[in-house]
Amino acid sequence: MPAPRARARARSGAPVVDLDAEAARLRSGREPYVLATVVRARRPASAKAGDRALVLPDGTIEGFVGGVCAVDTVRAQSLRLMRTGEATLLRITPEADAPHEEEGLVAVGQPCLSGGTLEIFLEAVLPPVLIHVYGDSPIARALASVGTALGYQVEPATGPPAEIAADTSAVLVASHGVGEEPVLQAALAGNVPYIGLIASRRRGAAVLAQVEGGERVHVPAGLDIGARTPGEVAVSVYAEIIRLR
Repeated sequence: MPAPRARARARSGAPVVDLDAEAARLRSGREPYVLATVVRARRPASAKAGDRALVLPDGTIEGFVGGVCAVDTVRAQSLRLMRTGEATLLRITPEADAPHEEEGLVAVGQPCLSGGTLEIFLEAVLPPVLIHVYGDSPIARALASVGTALGYQVEPATGPPAEIAADTSAVLVASHGVGEEPVLQAALAGNVPYIGLIASRRRGAAVLAQVEGGERVHVPAGLDIGARTPGEVAVSVYAEIIRLR
């Protein structure tokens, strides 16, 4: 991992960073980050309420939420939150003799002799669950609409993928006999956590007999909830994905 860097605001001599544009770039590239916002500062802290920064997965800090006394703590807590997807209020204060954590709050000691207290809200922003849906059937369309309603990033397609992103959570094949094997093989090669085939047990077994590693494919995809309509099938599939995740 490259050494983390810290870019502060112009007043500390570092380049100014357009945090909103940088956050948009990170979201479009499906890169996680933490948005750090100073909500309260008690002198002699160098930051002030409203100062913001982005913390990247490599520990880089873009923006300004305090000097060297705050940076290491903000970085460490942000990297922790990136693993959980949570948010917390970070209090850095000389009044904390030992690190203290409770629901929604982490308090740590101020390492610098100058003192001062900072309260910084840390919010992890993780990319949405990525789902690939293959097919142009009513069930495929229902899988796309239900997945979108759940807040997932659904990528619909009618043929084999050129590339499956490494963070893909599920590949769902609902093409009803059209080009199923190449899609399933690509998903298996990409070690996608959930691979679902919309088919009966009998037809699914015949398809998977032609696919190396096919025992990893869920067929029929979804929980057995007595689903009949395309929407109900989609709900059953996402219920199984949620349970397994």
